Amino acid sequence: MSGFDFDLFVIGGGSGGVRAARLAAQRGARVALAEARGLEGLGGTCVTLGCIPKKLYHYAAHYAHGFDEARGYGWHVDPPRLDWATLKRRRAAEIARLNGVYERLLQGSGVTVLHGWARLADPHTVELHTPRPDGSTGTQRWRAERILIATGGTPHVPHFQGREHVITSDQVFDLEPFPQRLLVVGGGYIACEFASIFLGLGARVTQLYRGEQILRGFDDEVRHFLADEMRKKGLDLRLATSVVAVRRAADGLHAVLDDGGHVVADAILYATGRVPNVHGLGLEALGVAQGAQGAIVVDDHFCTNVPSVYAVGDVVARAALTPVALAEAMAVVDHLFGPAPGQSARKARYDLIPTAVFTLPSVGTVGLTEAQARAEGRRLRIYRSAFKPLRHTLSGHDERALVKLVVDDASDRVLGLHMVGPDAGEIVQGFAVALRCGATKAQFDATLGIHPTLAEEFVTMREPVTTG
Repeated sequence: MSGFDFDLFVIGGGSGGVRAARLAAQRGARVALAEARGLEGLGGTCVTLGCIPKKLYHYAAHYAHGFDEARGYGWHVDPPRLDWATLKRRRAAEIARLNGVYERLLQGSGVTVLHGWARLADPHTVELHTPRPDGSTGTQRWRAERILIATGGTPHVPHFQGREHVITSDQVFDLEPFPQRLLVVGGGYIACEFASIFLGLGARVTQLYRGEQILRGFDDEVRHFLADEMRKKGLDLRLATSVVAVRRAADGLHAVLDDGGHVVADAILYATGRVPNVHGLGLEALGVAQGAQGAIVVDDHFCTNVPSVYAVGDVVARAALTPVALAEAMAVVDHLFGPAPGQSARKARYDLIPTAVFTLPSVGTVGLTEAQARAEGRRLRIYRSAFKPLRHTLSGHDERALVKLVVDDASDRVLGLHMVGPDAGEIVQGFAVALRCGATKAQFDATLGIHPTLAEEFVTMREPVTTG
């Protein structure tokens, strides 16, 4: 025997950690996985406090618009009423079901699942602190040939007066009572999505962002188009604005703004970014190299400067998306234990990552923005179409959609594809395959559209709006 209890000890039961543990066990490795939150934490942020519950609430918010749109099609709909308690209860039940699914997947693969907070005592030793029923904490030590850190990220709230009065996305799903007035601070995915969700659920929502436009890093036309559409739905979006203090009063929470104004709200959601979840792991004492905001520094095989310690997912801060963590987990398992029979070793790639923002309307995108492509010095052809989708010709709503292609003029290759509109994520997922295969604009043009659909716009745009 090797003298180790396990061949691989995974710290963190999120998407990356679970995938790595399962695959390694299927390769015949002795694997343990420790999750600080126990069963309730299996699946990580994505399943418990992120992607899945957020998408469920997105669906809930969309029904309000659906009821309203139905009147334009001749349906007589009584004023709908949201039962907030029912939504919360059913969401919690679904998340609990998924936690159980993850537990069974791990156990079925032969992974030893442990409950407790893990820290690295040395390059091959994990110290596990487990809560006991009497409130005390028990400590166990496990030896492993390799250790994989997959502890994800955690919400970050900057320091300011009254910081204790605000919440993060970790608490927003179970607010009680339902906030009739919600202030959202931030301009990224999470801020925009929850602003849309609670607006759809019936709250009066104000969103503040210190930058010049929401969704920094997305295509500029997408950013401005979405902001306009969200405002049309009633969002009070204020740009270049920050909170300097928050105080509690009898009529609610008062956010004092840097322009001298203030906003009164029942709840204030801070969605100003996430940072790697590394506190208490013992990395500093072990000498594990870390970068900005504590991100663990790894090489192309996700190995740290300590040869037995690896890391994947949001904790390495390369691209904080669940599918990226899954890809990294598969790459590290193939590197450590070999690929599955008949397959070649996988590598994580960070180009052409498709992504969606579940706002109302939603955003889908893959590839380069126009600004990114121009920064590479390319001569481009830009194709763009903005229009009212067919569904809204009778709904009475003035919601519009945007589709855009960024094309390299020399090779005719489609470098970027962007959309704002219904089901944008579903539509862009399919086109992401085409871009990964190197599709050209000529191939888009040769593809028949499905009529009448919104997606057909991507294969019917013939004349560029910009060339150069």
